[in-house]
Amino acid sequence: MSPLHVAALLGAALWAAPSFAGPPQLSLPIDCTLGQTCVIEDYPDNDPGPGQRDYTCGLKSRDGHRGTDILLPSFDDMQRGVSVLAAAPGRVAAKRDGMADVPVTDANRETIRGRECGNAVRIDHGDGWQTLYCHMKKGSLRVRKGQAVSAGDPLGLVGLSGLTNVPHIHLTVLKDGNVVDPFLPDATAKCGAAPGNGLWASAPAYTPTGLFTAAFSTGVPEFEDVQSGTARVTQTMPDQPLVLYGHAFHAEPGDTLTLTASGPEGEIFTETVPLDDPQKQLFRAYGRRSPDGGWPPGAYRGYVTLKRGDTLIAVRHADITVSP
Repeated sequence: MSPLHVAALLGAALWAAPSFAGPPQLSLPIDCTLGQTCVIEDYPDNDPGPGQRDYTCGLKSRDGHRGTDILLPSFDDMQRGVSVLAAAPGRVAAKRDGMADVPVTDANRETIRGRECGNAVRIDHGDGWQTLYCHMKKGSLRVRKGQAVSAGDPLGLVGLSGLTNVPHIHLTVLKDGNVVDPFLPDATAKCGAAPGNGLWASAPAYTPTGLFTAAFSTGVPEFEDVQSGTARVTQTMPDQPLVLYGHAFHAEPGDTLTLTASGPEGEIFTETVPLDDPQKQLFRAYGRRSPDGGWPPGAYRGYVTLKRGDTLIAVRHADITVSP
């Protein structure tokens, strides 16, 4: 989202800004434990041109991405309810609620144009500093416009509203309407430099390891088809195999990849694969042939989880529909 969209999205504040000196010191904007019950998926894009790079010059961003995305491991976690928290003290400048918690698709993308942030809260921290919290759960917002908040105060719940297909909170930091990377707030600094804590009271730990994607196929695909995306299948017939694959980068020896899939009648497989000799990029796949009588028609979902010991590094999900 551009700063213009952010301003149009939530409107301008109509009161005096709070009188906090200097930039805010940020705490985690979600009630979870990184590496256990949540994970940072994407960072702000520090590449001014086409392509993307995070604040370390790594791969964990998307072209034009303007915030920090903190993911829940599953849709069930969203349903249980996870609080979005104010990252710093300030005053609620604007809010929006009422958008449905549904994944974005080609069919509904146009209906959210101009509201890509979904249900959201914007907090003014004074001196031109603001934070924006996107994709919150419909009906969950607990604050009102003009309300003073302290760091850690609940704002609402993590949801699936706006331009997203996975439950997460997107945090954007703004200074005078311009996006600031809280991990590398000095606009003249180069990625890869030792940034210290940036705007964080204690910056979340970073690892270069992650997942590009997870998807279903109807057979074990070729790596080039995984990389290009042509291996992905979103609709299939009952007599076809169901294969889930995950595409990882910068894994370390001893990391594990767990592939799990379930459908209308429950779990159909789960498999943990050790990555004993990982390459810079790799994929792993696991699946099952169709049972006698074929797969029951309906929606199937898979999760690919990358862990280092007991620490959650990355998670991706995939969906496929079995036609009648």
